[in-house]
Amino acid sequence: MSVHTISRTQVHQYWDNRPIISVKSGDTISFDCLDASGGVITPTVTKADLALLSLSGFNKVNGPVHVEGAAPGDTLQVDVIDIETADWGWTAILSGFGLLADEFPEQEIKVWKLNKSGEEEKGYGYAWFDEGKGIKIPLKPFSGEMGVAPEEKGQYSTIPPYATGGNIDLKHLTAGSTVYLPVKVDGGLFSIGDGHAAQGDGEVCGTAIETPTKVTVRLTVLKNKPYVQTPHYHISKVADESGEFYGTTGVAPDIREATRDAVRNMIKYLEAEHGLTRTEAYMLCSVAGDLRMHEVVDMPNYLIGMMIPKPIFGHRSS
Repeated sequence: MSVHTISRTQVHQYWDNRPIISVKSGDTISFDCLDASGGVITPTVTKADLALLSLSGFNKVNGPVHVEGAAPGDTLQVDVIDIETADWGWTAILSGFGLLADEFPEQEIKVWKLNKSGEEEKGYGYAWFDEGKGIKIPLKPFSGEMGVAPEEKGQYSTIPPYATGGNIDLKHLTAGSTVYLPVKVDGGLFSIGDGHAAQGDGEVCGTAIETPTKVTVRLTVLKNKPYVQTPHYHISKVADESGEFYGTTGVAPDIREATRDAVRNMIKYLEAEHGLTRTEAYMLCSVAGDLRMHEVVDMPNYLIGMMIPKPIFGHRSS
């Protein structure tokens, strides 16, 4: 099968019906992807620079790729073969964005050094959240954006998720995983982007460890899978492999408020037990904390949890 390359200049910001390349089913494509800011944020960015940012320029994706033989009603199988991050990344709290946006109006940014040589992190590497406090984040890179073009005509932003994929931010889709997307237009028109070096389930402050990536996928057309009407996926192992967590919960009759309470309570725990500022704790929740739906059937209340992996704490710098 053929191998194709798509550069970081071949991007779009709305799900586009104009393919830049046509490939055969089973072909492999390597994408050179920008970070979520579209290349605006650099390793030298400062907090003052955030005032010049506009979310309207975020989440550009590479593509679209037309896959020969893909027709409405088919399924596009996306095998993630490899993903490589840059040696740096960033996490930001942006005004008006994030689960607790009303409680964090001041913008903030953290620039990370990504140590890709790895040790116990199975070859992906790690990044220090706070070396002085011994908080180290294992890197598990993935693409936050993977999707195909919607059936309806018009401009559809790349910011939200859709039934056809898009900004699904599913942290389990690392190398070795497979995504299945419902084809709605001829050729499928696949695009990818929004590289993350690490993220917690929920990405609660609105950003993960955002980073440019080079990602390689194989695209294969599947017939006779009508049950795939939203993104499905296959992973070889669950992400909860560190084995030990500290969890907080939120309880409320509104599922969003229960979720917000779970995050608030984790922030309080991180402040009290690990000496983080409230802003630091919110960022750590976004890059390492996992949201869980613990109880959703015993009305009138929902029980939502946030879990933080304990192995990220207590490290000594070399």
